Amino acid sequence: MFCFRGNIFGINEDSGEDHIIISFWHSMADSAGLAFEEYVREFNKGPGIAMNVTVESVFQGQYTDAAAKLRPLLQSRQVNALPDVMQIDATGVVDFLNTEFAFTVDDALLRDRNFDLSSIVEAPLKAWNYNGRQLGLPVSASTTVMYYNKSILDAAGIPNPPASFREIIEISGRLPGRNSSNQRLTAYAQQPNTPTLANWIGQMPGRNTGASYLVNMRNGRDGNATRVIADTENTLLTFLRAWKEMFDSGAVLDVPDSGLNNLFLTQQTVFLTASTSQLTSLLSQIDGRFELGCAFFPRVSDFSNYGATVSGSALFMFDKGPEAGTAAAWEFVKYMTSSEIQGRFAAATGYMPVNINSLHESVYMDYVRQYPQAETGARQLAVTSPDMMGVIVGPSRSFYMEIINQVSIMLDQGRTPEETVGNMARALNLLLEDFAEANR
Repeated sequence: MFCFRGNIFGINEDSGEDHIIISFWHSMADSAGLAFEEYVREFNKGPGIAMNVTVESVFQGQYTDAAAKLRPLLQSRQVNALPDVMQIDATGVVDFLNTEFAFTVDDALLRDRNFDLSSIVEAPLKAWNYNGRQLGLPVSASTTVMYYNKSILDAAGIPNPPASFREIIEISGRLPGRNSSNQRLTAYAQQPNTPTLANWIGQMPGRNTGASYLVNMRNGRDGNATRVIADTENTLLTFLRAWKEMFDSGAVLDVPDSGLNNLFLTQQTVFLTASTSQLTSLLSQIDGRFELGCAFFPRVSDFSNYGATVSGSALFMFDKGPEAGTAAAWEFVKYMTSSEIQGRFAAATGYMPVNINSLHESVYMDYVRQYPQAETGARQLAVTSPDMMGVIVGPSRSFYMEIINQVSIMLDQGRTPEETVGNMARALNLLLEDFAEANR
């Protein structure tokens, strides 16, 4: 399955002197971290022996911590201290883009023309494609779905979860005003932010693409985003009108992310939009107190597409000099994204497999039979437009907070959606301009 021959990659398998050791930095903790470490051990005992390669894995903390450790190595050109393979999320992509030591998937495919890139699910694959360059291969993928309290819906005689904002409003009118603990019951709670706004705007078909974008340069994937475009394309106005209507009807609460899970777990809200990777954790915390359902991420309107952006991480490689090192790194990346490993990883963690063939792996099929809610994310991903992309901007944290602030002002102070479009666009454009000037 994993071909790695010396006459192709310059490694003499019969010589101990040619034994290759590659370093692997990752940011997976808890069950995901244990799974990664297990796969590394299995690689070293199996394919690694045949290839004369050993992988040394190092946990480098959260993604932001790992990116902070990588950055000074790149800036000071300490090439020997770089990892051969690194798990990176959106926080580290810009550093990889700007380094001369990047070894991309495109580079690897020039040598390995037999690798079938179509075996990788298109949406997470495209999430790591920048300006036409395939930088890395996805290794963990998640998306946002809508969990719901099926027990409350059943008691209210509501057979199906909502598929749109309009249906959330309709269901809200049929719910009891109080839960079993005599607490106020509300259908939904959320504060729109950068990721959720990218989802809801991304659901709207673009003029020449299957998705629309919040900022230019395809949400920052084709280059540095310099301005908001959702204001002039009227997609932001469409969203704000629908969101305000839902808020005014009493169907949604304006609540920070930190409080959403608690409201749902204490049955004060019926719907929760959250990552597919939270499934096993939610089931554990619910502990049978109510039946957990899982549905597609709700649409802004019936004219929007289904779907949500792909989150997660990818494996990126660095060129540290010897060709055999990059070849070994590529073989390890292929191993970690293979059908079997991805099926096992999904079953162990709740992430979605990035390999299409993993859906037919027995371990994954058993997992879905035990937790049928897990199938929702994969089904949603299959209908999500590959054009839908998350937002990448320089002032990411400020951008995130400004979106929340502008929507909350609209809801709390009675501003119109039309006023809010102008105010939000001006504020976000100013953040982009200031960032560009500071980093000129």
